[in-house]
Amino acid sequence: MIPGLICLAITLVVYVLSKHLYRIHPRVYLSPLLITPLTLVIGLIWTQIPYETYHSGGKWLSFLLQPATIAFAVPLYKYFDVLKKHMVEILASVLTGSVVAMLSSAVLAKWMHLDSELITSLIPRSVTTPIAMNISEMIGGVPNITAVFVIMTGLLGVTLGPLVAKLFRIESEIARGVLFGTSAHGTGTSKAFEFSSLTGTISSISMIVAGLFTLVAAPVIILLLFH
Repeated sequence: MIPGLICLAITLVVYVLSKHLYRIHPRVYLSPLLITPLTLVIGLIWTQIPYETYHSGGKWLSFLLQPATIAFAVPLYKYFDVLKKHMVEILASVLTGSVVAMLSSAVLAKWMHLDSELITSLIPRSVTTPIAMNISEMIGGVPNITAVFVIMTGLLGVTLGPLVAKLFRIESEIARGVLFGTSAHGTGTSKAFEFSSLTGTISSISMIVAGLFTLVAAPVIILLLFH
């Protein structure tokens, strides 16, 4: 347990240092969500520390994802009137984005002839980690593999999201929030709060709604694919 706690402490130190670096030089490739896992992976390989040892301490950070996700609901009260006014547009956009994300993942995976377990692990990649891992387990995937896909999706979303918003001239705070929350879950929501509090709030509600849509739709897509 002691080595695991040391790994946990190292993880926190690496994250704090990378976040400080990002504040000084706010570049996508210096994002703590990219620098921290890369540094840890390289460190584990170099020191030959087994993943099980690291996970014995690092798992506590995973447990914190669930209350952290719920905490996103706090700003919703502040902008409740705005959410109520644009609820139909938000729900329609998130539903469309969620379905497209799942179907595109499944079709691409089938086209690449991936095995069924990998396909089911890939389908819930566009929702926040705790929900994605639960969905993956429910539909027969491997939650740990799903978590990797979720991280990759989030990093890709915060990298391409600003470019997409600029290319298509998406200036509405509502539209930006839906864009980041639906496509890049918690990672995108963190990025959305950099634009404005309202954008981040819309992103957080989009992320939660996307998780609920995926929870319902993922088993149906699996049924259509393999039966």
